[in-house]
Amino acid sequence: MKRILSLLLILLPTLTFAQTLTAFRGVVSNSYNFWISTPKDYDSLSSDTPVILFLHGASLCGHNLDRVRRYGPLDALKMGRQIDALIIAPQNPGGAWNPDRINRIVDWVFQRYACDTNRFYVIGMSLGGYGTIDYSAAYSNRIAAAIAMCGGGNPKSYCGLNDLPLWILHGTADRAVTVAQSQKVINAMSKCGDSPRLRFTKLAGVDHGGLARAFYISETYDWLFQHRLDTPDRPVNTGYDITPERLRHAYKDIDRKANHLIVRNGKSDKSTDSQESETYASSQSDTKYHTIRKGDTLSGIAHRYGTSVSKLCKLNGMSRNATLQIGKKVRVK
Repeated sequence: MKRILSLLLILLPTLTFAQTLTAFRGVVSNSYNFWISTPKDYDSLSSDTPVILFLHGASLCGHNLDRVRRYGPLDALKMGRQIDALIIAPQNPGGAWNPDRINRIVDWVFQRYACDTNRFYVIGMSLGGYGTIDYSAAYSNRIAAAIAMCGGGNPKSYCGLNDLPLWILHGTADRAVTVAQSQKVINAMSKCGDSPRLRFTKLAGVDHGGLARAFYISETYDWLFQHRLDTPDRPVNTGYDITPERLRHAYKDIDRKANHLIVRNGKSDKSTDSQESETYASSQSDTKYHTIRKGDTLSGIAHRYGTSVSKLCKLNGMSRNATLQIGKKVRVK
């Protein structure tokens, strides 16, 4: 019994039972300050957690990390959207995103956090959309999939973009960054050859700010999680759609009482930084079921409902390789 208790005391610190958001300032040389979010039940001994890199737009630039929480995945977490991944959210002080500076943070995280480097994703909007294109073009060999929203691109070469599943989203009513900027990226990619892994969606009537709602819908993250870097030929998933109608109702399926988010300061080059903590209420849900639709996978369903594939299999008495039948219900909670 004593040995069992001792083992539990060793293992407990490796588990995070609440969503935790930690700020890091000045810890990566010649780079950016950044947030790291660890998901609920994060196990620092396991390496199956995916990673999302979020690049914000110009309105969040500066030297106050809290600005990065105004919209995007970090704000979605606060609202209650379940995103079962490590999230890296750097802050750009101003100017274009620098791919090499971004990559130094990614290297730092990969060295210190248990995660699945074959499930590393990038998503950005506006200036961050440009950053997503530029970073993905430079480091396509490490990215499983990327979503670039209402941006453009200025990479040294666009050819690397043809190597990874890339979804470009742009609203036709965008006056801040016109859809022509995304079209330029696509035209440049075509000069490098075929682009079989590219999706380009023009959202009718959606303006620049309206596309930010994509950070709050499950389809955005479900689509990313369908891709792995080590999948042969790296095919693009077409089983999920993002529509103007879905964006208009982006917040309807968020359980605002289901999340428990702790915000704190981590390592910093400023010894005067104090630790802060913010806690958002959590609640336990009743039994829930999900109806299988086209494009669903066990990992995608698990992410959507904040659970794991192993738990889904146990709840439904199925194997990881089970065939999912469209229209059939599976228990998720």
